Formats: sequence, C-alpha cells, structure tokens
Amino acid sequence: MTEPLPVSSISTLVSTARQQPLRAALWHATAAIALAWTGLTAAHAQTTPIKFVLDWKLQGVHAWYYLAQERGYFAQEKIALQIDTGDGSANTVTKVMAGSYQAGFGDINAIIQNAATRPAGTVPVMVYMIYNRAPFAIMTKASGPIKTLKDLEGRNIGSPAGGAAMKMFPALADKNGIDAGKVRWTNMAPNLQEQMLRRDQVDASAVFSVTSYLNLVAQQVDPDKDIRWFHYADHGIELYGNGVLVSPQLIKDKPQVVAGLVRAIHKGLRDAAQDPDAAIDALARQEPLINKVIEKRRLQYALRQVIVTPETQRAGVGDVQDARLQRAIAQVAEAFELPRQPVAGEVFDRRFLPPLADRQLTLK
Repeated sequence: MTEPLPVSSISTLVSTARQQPLRAALWHATAAIALAWTGLTAAHAQTTPIKFVLDWKLQGVHAWYYLAQERGYFAQEKIALQIDTGDGSANTVTKVMAGSYQAGFGDINAIIQNAATRPAGTVPVMVYMIYNRAPFAIMTKASGPIKTLKDLEGRNIGSPAGGAAMKMFPALADKNGIDAGKVRWTNMAPNLQEQMLRRDQVDASAVFSVTSYLNLVAQQVDPDKDIRWFHYADHGIELYGNGVLVSPQLIKDKPQVVAGLVRAIHKGLRDAAQDPDAAIDALARQEPLINKVIEKRRLQYALRQVIVTPETQRAGVGDVQDARLQRAIAQVAEAFELPRQPVAGEVFDRRFLPPLADRQLTLK
C-alpha cells in the first residue's frame, strides 16, 4: 500500500497547479507585446525618409505638397518627407545631383543641360511633369520702348543668378533672331525683380510668370494692362517646365518609393485643383505670413496657364509628349551648344506615373 503524501506536499502541488494558468497567461501577454513591438519596429524601418527641395520660397504653387502631407498621402506610401524651400528651379537639379536631396521640384531644361555633359547615371530624372507649359517669360512695361523681342538688343534685363528664365534665354534668342550678345544682364535678389522694373532700374526682367504675375498684383500693378509679356511658349519655344525629379540612385535602389512619392504628390495636386482653399490653408499653416488671397490666385493662375493644357487633357497631368520633348531637347542643345542631344528617356521616366484615368484634373 502506498504511503499517503504529507499535507505540506499536497499544499505545494495545489499551489503549483493554481499558478500554471497565471504563468501561461503572463507568457502569452509577454509574447504578444514582443510581437507588437517587433511589428512597430518593422513598420518604422520600412518608412523611407526623403529630403525634398522646392524651387523657391513658399507660394501657392507649392500648396499641393503640404496638402498631401496633411492628408497623410506620404505616410500612406511609408514616406517621411522633409520639404525645404529652394533658390531657383535650375539649382534644384544641382542640389539633387550633389546628393544634398533625393528629390525636388525643378526644371527639366536644367536636367537636359546636365545630361548632355555628365556621365550617365549621375543626373536627376524627371518622373512627374507638372508645368506642361514652361512659365518662362520676359516682362517689360507696356508704356516702355520694348515692343518686340528684337527690341531687347541693347537693353538691360534683370534676373536672379540662378533663374531658369535667364538660363533659357539663349534658346529664345536663337529662335527669334535676337543677338544675345547685345543683351546686358543685371543680377538681383528675386524679390526685387518687379520693383526694379517699376523703377526703371532695368528695361525688362526674365521671370517665372506664375511668380511675377501675382507679385505685381500684390504691388497694385495690373499685370494685364501695365505689363507687356513675352511668354517663351508663345514664341516658338516648346519647352516643358518644372516637375518632380529624383536622383538616379533612388530610382535604382527604391523604385517603389519613387512610385509612392509620385502617387502622393499627384493626389495632393488633384485635391488642390478641386479645393484650392484647403490647399492654401495647408500652405498657410506652414507660413502664416502669406497673403492667402494672392496665393490662391497664384495657384489658380498656374493651374489654368501652365498645368492644365490641351496636351494634359489628352495625355493626363504628369506625362510628356515624346516628340515634343525631343524637339525641346534639340532647342536647348542648340542654344547652349551642348556636345550632344540626350534622348527623351534620359531625362524623363514615365514608369512611375499613376494610370491615365487617375491623372485627369478637374478645376474648380
């Protein structure tokens, strides 16, 4: 016959049995916390930080980036976007090329110039064209002596040192029989372009129309009545303008991030076109000192003048027409005496565009 267990041993067994469910529950809870932490860490690790540089100080034409950011479009693509202001759309290309930024809002014509003179794989690539019609223009007083482009010979034109309109003036001159050597240039701070023209310190200014048009409005000048405009696009220049460009390294290493970046920006632009007030409110939260009325008008001016065009109504915002782009490349190459003409595929890559049906903008 088996000898009965002591009372003390029975108490120990009962206590141990009672603790088993508690230990199991604690183990499962600890495991769940560990798995959750691992999941959060993995999600954080999948987020890609991107440094993005604009072409200029904050204006209405930048509102869609901040609207996209506020509405979580970059976060949905697992992109942590840092947006910095710039100092010229041509300089945006230089900054991305130098590695200071991985992406930016800059000028495709500056990409063309660099692609013609630098090794393959070292120059940024445009992946989403925003300014279908380049906003380059020469502006002068309507009451002044410059009635035609030819009248610019012997005159003094103002421009910021990094201004894309100045850099592209040789193409305009070549197309219209202007002796560019007879034109004098005065470099000035960007915010003085309109003022120096009004004070007759320069005879004309090479400008971004979307910037200067509304700057004149803010200075109580009627840009339609008091200013004579020579838009490059109206004088034989088929150039595209600003868009989203990225480094070739980002395309190589993280093509899915490039596609996500384009999707998010496009959603922001789409929303800004449909609700400009919301877009300008998002911009104002970044820069409370902006004139919201002026910047809304600037946004709408850009949408109607350089973003939504007959071409984009057919091909959708963001894309280009290859034949036109190749003609534009030829114009740039001839004007700047480039050693070669890059092919369209070297400067623009449409692989990351959303479907055509998603790229039709509706203006409010």
